Amino acid sequence: MDIKKIGDVKFIDGGVCASKGFRANGIQCGLAHKPLANTEKNSAESDNALPSAKKKNDLALIVADKNCTAAAVYTTNKVKGAPIIVTKKHLENGTARVVIVNSVNANTCNPDGIEKANKMCELAANQLGIDVNDVIVASTGVIGQVLPIEPIAEGMQELADGLSYDGNKCALEAIMTTDTMPKEIALEFQAGSRTCTMGGMLKGSGMIHPNMATTLTFITTDTDISAELLQRALSDVVKVTLNRVSVDGDTSTNDMVCVMASGSAGNKPIIHENEDFEAFENALYNVMMNLARMMARDGEGATKLIECAVSGAETEKIAETIAKSVITSSLFKTAMFGEDANWGRILCAVGYAEADFDIDKVDVKISSKNGCIHVCENGAGVEFSEETAKKVLAEEEIQIIISLGNGAGSAVAWGCDLTYDYVKINGDYRS
Repeated sequence: MDIKKIGDVKFIDGGVCASKGFRANGIQCGLAHKPLANTEKNSAESDNALPSAKKKNDLALIVADKNCTAAAVYTTNKVKGAPIIVTKKHLENGTARVVIVNSVNANTCNPDGIEKANKMCELAANQLGIDVNDVIVASTGVIGQVLPIEPIAEGMQELADGLSYDGNKCALEAIMTTDTMPKEIALEFQAGSRTCTMGGMLKGSGMIHPNMATTLTFITTDTDISAELLQRALSDVVKVTLNRVSVDGDTSTNDMVCVMASGSAGNKPIIHENEDFEAFENALYNVMMNLARMMARDGEGATKLIECAVSGAETEKIAETIAKSVITSSLFKTAMFGEDANWGRILCAVGYAEADFDIDKVDVKISSKNGCIHVCENGAGVEFSEETAKKVLAEEEIQIIISLGNGAGSAVAWGCDLTYDYVKINGDYRS
């Protein structure tokens, strides 16, 4: 899958450990009950595909060498996992230093959930000799099962002892559930005369829907930026990245995106919305947009990444509403799986979107690396080659290009096809 670049950034290796002063590690402490998902479908496109013959890591730490400014956004689901409640309280002062996160068990809808989430923070803080209030805690996995704290406690010393400045992949493996590919990225950008670095990792494959999805996303940066502007940048960028992804229409209970900024790059502190803030926000967009695309491509059972780009709308909100409507349509998603250029399903999804537009001005194209077909003009079908359409839809990355007229509003949303394997995966998720 291609990495997309917007603006002046340089992609590098290292994930969450690329930024100066961040260590990470992940271990298998005994929570995991399944081997890693088969990564065969991605082996050709990623040299970093994780091995599938062993039980996966299930507990991770990300640790900064010094206290960081920090920000987060959370699920919009009314049912929230205990870790979110604890993390929200810890981030009230806008600072953090450590992330501890487990997979397998979501620690949600449990009578002792808050107690267990607090205990995870205490275990990490005591092991590392830091203030418990500087710990971010997160969990992902099955909802409604009591989280056993004993394996986490027993694994804490091993986890801390193994922290390293290149431990990003061990940590990344520990947050994966039904993911079949690792999702991480890092980049450099300029803030004034200084080179700053930003890196991120994400888990997410199912229960993915706009306005936060089943994603745990952790981002680190060595940029010096105030907590207020860090939160503003994150809140702005999440709206046009992770909030525009859908796999299956379900929104989880444990979703969290957090950013820690250490200030180790030595740039002039970003305390105003100036050019340096714009450069920071653009870097954050590049990180989160590419992670969002990776999540959509790795949707449970998915074979294709679908990008819907809408332009010519009167407002950005109208364009966004229509783009989301298309990528969440089950009928459209199944057509993409079948490589069927049934463009009527696109128009149907456009038509029931809660947005105002003139259907007589709607223009639709379907594009991939194999070419482009024009299927609708001024709200009506146009002739196209079915043979060419098959070639276009044979690619694993498909773009739906929709024009609504001459307005200034535009938006992009990301989704995936809907396959037989989605039902298989979710039919025995707890098994």
